[in-house]
Amino acid sequence: MMRQRLKNRRRCESFQFIHAGMAFTATLGFYSDGRLGELFLSSNKTGTPIESIARDAAVTVSLALQFGADIETIRASLTRDHDG
Repeated sequence: MMRQRLKNRRRCESFQFIHAGMAFTATLGFYSDGRLGELFLSSNKTGTPIESIARDAAVTVSLALQFGADIETIRASLTRDHDG
């Protein structure tokens, strides 16, 4: 499958959340048909290892989405913590 890139101007949504005591901002970019096409993650502690890992994971998810992976398949495949 070929990569389906998003338009330069696209709908996006941003929100903040806390994970393991660390604040993050997530931004989701959408295709014109409403499908999720990209994810950006950043933290309030720029340059920390966990922020770098989160940023890189978001790039990986974005590429998977753009090559046709379904977000639910990605979600179900990821490792969960001890609480599920």
